[in-house]
Amino acid sequence: MKFLDQAKIYVKAGNGGSGSSSFRREKFVEFGGPDGGDGGNGGAVIFVAEENLNTLIDFRFQQHFKAGKGQDGMGKQKTGKTGNDLILKVPIGTQIYEEDNNTLIEDLKQIGQKIVIAEGGKKGLGNLRFKSSTNRAPRKKTKGAEGESLWVWLQLKVIADIGIIGMPNAGKSSLLSKLTKAKPKIANYPFTTLNPNLGVANYRDKEITIADIPGLIEGAHEGVGLGDKFLRHIERCKSLVHLIDITEKNILENYLKIRKELSKYSDNLTKKKEIIVFNKVDIINNEETKSKIDIFKKKIKKNIYKISIVQNKGLDTIKKLMVGSVYR
Repeated sequence: MKFLDQAKIYVKAGNGGSGSSSFRREKFVEFGGPDGGDGGNGGAVIFVAEENLNTLIDFRFQQHFKAGKGQDGMGKQKTGKTGNDLILKVPIGTQIYEEDNNTLIEDLKQIGQKIVIAEGGKKGLGNLRFKSSTNRAPRKKTKGAEGESLWVWLQLKVIADIGIIGMPNAGKSSLLSKLTKAKPKIANYPFTTLNPNLGVANYRDKEITIADIPGLIEGAHEGVGLGDKFLRHIERCKSLVHLIDITEKNILENYLKIRKELSKYSDNLTKKKEIIVFNKVDIINNEETKSKIDIFKKKIKKNIYKISIVQNKGLDTIKKLMVGSVYR
């Protein structure tokens, strides 16, 4: 299924049905009087967060959505039928913005959370409503009101406990596939991951959701490379795993570049708990590994963890740290 994390759509609630202007006409009834019924209320447009969805692809090819119109009133005091509500199901983590794509209307973060985004039009009144002691045969009726309508932006922010970040080809997708049952596309070229991949890992009866975020490069916050399109998905993560390819020449420089991109996008990203992991330690010898880590730790005063995804070394430790950072 193609991943889509942003869409602009038009929603229109149903118009209210008009009231009826009718008079009772029956044999042997001398004074029939008015009997026009009210119209029905228009249907509303409602967004609901659905657990089993993970993309906004349903809004890619259809952009206009309308709820049901209220039925007009009828004679014999019959009220028109209320228009059907339109239920639009979206993934958990969907944010609804006004047309400016900046003003937040609602953030659907929980299963079953809903919002009425457009109210249906109110019903019109039939002439029976206007009968009085001074006006025994009113012909007045009212039309149903227009339903609300608006353009909205939908933005999906993946909800994951852990976000795996790093330069392209650091091994993020491979790590996700080893720790979970996810099956991301993996190959030896930049930007293999074009969409966030999600997987669920279990450790000692505890469960965490892990997201593999597409590789970041310098200038990502301004749209370079894959740009800041996926930086928003990191915002919801409780902790970050910063995966580094130890075979690269400038590991410290690459690390600082990514941290800089995170800070330029949002200061909150740099405040998240970070687990620094060096991958591919099986490719270089122990002496070179130690030398690179020592140089790195002189500048970055944080714990460093070594793994080899290919040889399954250190993966249990990383999984334990991930779970600990979520359930602390």
